[in-house]
Amino acid sequence: MILYAATTSPGKLSEFTASASTFGVQVLALPGLADMPEPVEDAPTYIGNAEKKAAAYSLLAPGLLVFADDSGLEVDALNGEPGIYSARFADMAGYDLHSGRNNDDRNNDLLLDRLRSTSAWAERSAHFVCAIALARDGQILLRSNGAVHGEIRYTARGTDGFGYDPLFFLPSLQSTMAELSREQKWLLSHRGRAFRALLPQLHTLPL
Repeated sequence: MILYAATTSPGKLSEFTASASTFGVQVLALPGLADMPEPVEDAPTYIGNAEKKAAAYSLLAPGLLVFADDSGLEVDALNGEPGIYSARFADMAGYDLHSGRNNDDRNNDLLLDRLRSTSAWAERSAHFVCAIALARDGQILLRSNGAVHGEIRYTARGTDGFGYDPLFFLPSLQSTMAELSREQKWLLSHRGRAFRALLPQLHTLPL
């Protein structure tokens, strides 16, 4: 069985392909994705945005099983921010102080600035959350969710992750997500957990 990932992120794609083969499943990037119009991610939930993307892209790839994810970082001291806006956190806030840096770095800079400006800087508990939806010809067929709990570090550490990985600290391992091997990250990450929750459901799909 082949699943097509609606993502242009090499980091995400590598995570999805890491263990799919153990289920007899092949994951490929959705052909022509770069030329397809992007659906507006205006749903109030992760699963809502994942469903919108999966449905829209599957309509443009008739007959293919297309999945999309939506994920985010929720920081308790910031009342769950940046949440569903995690990827666009700095842009939506008009955060131009470090405009010469890439988007991930700017998002991380803003997160730390927001935490420093709160009275709860010592409260660093946070959660990575991911939702995945699988669709064919515009119809949502399967859904899954995953999460991982940790803390936000005062400074970034590690070079193997992306997004907020260098700041997301796992106390049980004394490591950030960006310091884990690909295998460790896949076992522990929100995205890995959500995808592994999706795979066993594939046998329920209609032919």
